Amino acid sequence: MGLGEWSGRLCCTAFLLAVVALSVPSRHVAASDTSIAIVDRVPRVLVLYPYDERIAATTAAGEALRSRLLEATNGKIDLFSEFLDLSRFPEGDHVARMARYLGEKYASRRPDVVVALGKESASFVTANRGTIAPGAKIVAAGFGTATAEKISLPDDVIGAFTTFDILKTAEMARSLQPNARHLYIVGGSSDFDRGWLTTARAALEQFSKSYETTYLEDLTIDEFAERASRVPPDSIILALTVFKDRAGRNFVPRDAIGQIAATASAPVYGPYETYIDHGVVGGNTVTFEALGRTVGDLVIDAIAGKPVSDLEAPQTYIADARQLQRWGLAEKDLPPGTIQRHKERSLWAEHWVVLVAGGGLVLAQASIISVLLLERRRRRDAERSSRLHLLEAVHLNQSATAGALSSSIAHELNQPLSAIRNNAEAASVLLRSENPDHELIQQILLDIQEDDQRAGDIISRMRGLLKKRDEIDWQEFDLNDVTSSAIHIIHGEAERRGIKLTSNQLPGGLPVRADKVHVQQVILNLAINAMDSMLDAVPAGRTLTFATELANEKAELRVSDTGDGIPRERLNNIFEPFYTTKKAGTGLGLSIARAIVETYGGTIRADNRPEGGAVFRVALPLARRQERSR
Repeated sequence: MGLGEWSGRLCCTAFLLAVVALSVPSRHVAASDTSIAIVDRVPRVLVLYPYDERIAATTAAGEALRSRLLEATNGKIDLFSEFLDLSRFPEGDHVARMARYLGEKYASRRPDVVVALGKESASFVTANRGTIAPGAKIVAAGFGTATAEKISLPDDVIGAFTTFDILKTAEMARSLQPNARHLYIVGGSSDFDRGWLTTARAALEQFSKSYETTYLEDLTIDEFAERASRVPPDSIILALTVFKDRAGRNFVPRDAIGQIAATASAPVYGPYETYIDHGVVGGNTVTFEALGRTVGDLVIDAIAGKPVSDLEAPQTYIADARQLQRWGLAEKDLPPGTIQRHKERSLWAEHWVVLVAGGGLVLAQASIISVLLLERRRRRDAERSSRLHLLEAVHLNQSATAGALSSSIAHELNQPLSAIRNNAEAASVLLRSENPDHELIQQILLDIQEDDQRAGDIISRMRGLLKKRDEIDWQEFDLNDVTSSAIHIIHGEAERRGIKLTSNQLPGGLPVRADKVHVQQVILNLAINAMDSMLDAVPAGRTLTFATELANEKAELRVSDTGDGIPRERLNNIFEPFYTTKKAGTGLGLSIARAIVETYGGTIRADNRPEGGAVFRVALPLARRQERSR
């Protein structure tokens, strides 16, 4: 491709990007005075592209146009596209051949509307409309009203014009850089570039008075880059177009601006959407998508036979979020409605659903854990309070038991004390004789020691009954030993009542883990109740039996009596607090016994014996089993 071809092509591209001077008079008219006759068929629209398919600007506008038409008609429309390639083949012969070719091609399918994207397409179709699409409505787009005046666009051609306002881009830069003191305007050396610079001078006349303004023009691309690298940091650089530099090198403007922005020491702004992604912060522009949709709306109205007239494609502000971050420019200073490209979504914006769900889950878990901890604390407080109440009740029960057994204990204690006194008197008599029998005296002293030990044991048991505890004294012990101790305590009382005590203990021991005194109190409660139940029994038949064994892998103690037994209807209530069948009973003994047994993981139950009397069974976990389960 020759230099002339490139020049023509770039100039053509410029019309799609070009700025139209704001002072140019508006092109009025074009109101449709005719409607398109479309009978029993879908409408036909021909889109003429001025260049080949590689020009991204016209391709993007054309695709937006096609999407809008298909969307508005639900696909019921015939769309045709032709790439005129007028930049590479501008010769008159080619243009004439192309017109004849299209006239013959669409002879049987004349388009109802022809869309001419770019000035070249508009000039081509208006000159050859009789050959290609006689009677079709022509919609021209991609250039400004000034260009429309220059090419003498017929009044019946509808225009979707584009205006690139460099002043709005400059004001956007001032909003982002309120402290800037220098203004640089960059323009190339082609006719279009020079025209753009002339337009910019007029548009920025007042704006530039607030800055030390410099126009960078008639430079080579290397000089542009070098000058941009030396501008003060408090500068604003406005990039117009560089189709050609001073050395005659041709450029696609966005590529030339990209080279300049890469070395610039201050932010660069530009009025074209295509400059985004090439180092430009942003600017006020007409997007090709907006242009295509605007043309689509005109075509739809034209097909529907509605009155249509020229209009301006909407402008908008566009900014590159990456460049805002690069230069430290505040997002809040952007004009309202600015579209930010390449803006990274925050973690919250990207995953707000997951974050909300996760936060809710964590909050729920924290709430549940808090409730569980509070409940655990309450439970422990309740357990501690219950344990204190139990200890208090047990102590009261021990005191009551000691009171009930006091007479028999006193009687039992009186026996060793009397024996000690008698033995002491006998020893004294022997010592006063002429030939004292030393062996007999020695035996008497031994008897005194045994009686003293016996009295001491009785007193020790009484202390155990009356000892008050603030905490449970966990210890491992043999259930047989505690049973024997309890039997010793009640031995005197049983003898006084004429009750025979029998014991049948499992050899080898039954280790349990609990408070030894508490278990002894349970046995005493059961034994006293059993002795009370035998008050009316024949003296010869009064028997209280203690038996231990291993049952269901637990240590079991059975306390059996030969009394009247328990009425069947009362078996279920016998362990309830304050339930008693005794005239002087408190109804607390058995309920305390059950509370003690259950505290140590055991059970207690009562039954009547087939041969008469009642039997109470106390089952406690074996100590070894408890340790294994921990």
